[in-house]
Amino acid sequence: MKRLAVLLYGVVSYSVFFGTFLYLIGFVGNLFVPKSVDGTPAVPLGQAILINTGLILLFGLQHSIMARQGFKRWWTKFVPRSIERSTYLLFTCAALAIMFVFWQPMGGVVWTIENGFVKGILFAAFALGWVIVLVSSFLINHFDLFGLRQTWLYFRGQPYTHLNFSTPFLYQFVRHPLYFGLILGFWSAPVMTVTHLFFALTLTIYIVSAVRLEEKDLVAFHGERYRAYRRAVPLLIPALFRNPVKETSYQTILKSAKQEENTGEAFL
Repeated sequence: MKRLAVLLYGVVSYSVFFGTFLYLIGFVGNLFVPKSVDGTPAVPLGQAILINTGLILLFGLQHSIMARQGFKRWWTKFVPRSIERSTYLLFTCAALAIMFVFWQPMGGVVWTIENGFVKGILFAAFALGWVIVLVSSFLINHFDLFGLRQTWLYFRGQPYTHLNFSTPFLYQFVRHPLYFGLILGFWSAPVMTVTHLFFALTLTIYIVSAVRLEEKDLVAFHGERYRAYRRAVPLLIPALFRNPVKETSYQTILKSAKQEENTGEAFL
């Protein structure tokens, strides 16, 4: 019964997350949702800036602090490891829901694209950004990233095993394609209002800051393999052409690490 409850918890958490993710797309793009990033200002500009800054900080702190290994070690004293990721998702959804409800439009337009061709490119880039986010998650195991694999393994009575380090497809051109997709979606706007600019700029600053913390965790966990990967592949902006010297060095490190694993001497 407990195993079934854990599995259902994971499924419900994932469903809530996916619904929140879809709402986020509509919120950013002013599409099909009752309240989006733009709208008629309801409070003075200074108050709107303070409120929106607080909402971004709330999301950023929740998302970053709960993702750190030190917090997880403390947190899993109270929350079972099987549902730790699912619980993290629910807290993320709560932070985003608070942002959606209390977000304050600020008025004003920074740019408006009238050219139909350019406007079409920006709409396509907006859609592409969110597609990249989803594709990136599936490339590295979507269900592990969003907690379902953990609850499924617990339901099956199997221990959780960490995923092997790999760099499939998009990850060969940029280390964090998921974040790149988010940034692309945030900034691809034919009409850029002051409110949208504030949203895109502050969340981009957060992503650039948070990814540095994530990199430290990845280096600590994957060791020299990730260091070599970091030297060969850019952080957030995809490289369409690879540096052959760096690529060769990276592949050499990977082969060496694989050989160490096969002899039981790997650092993982």
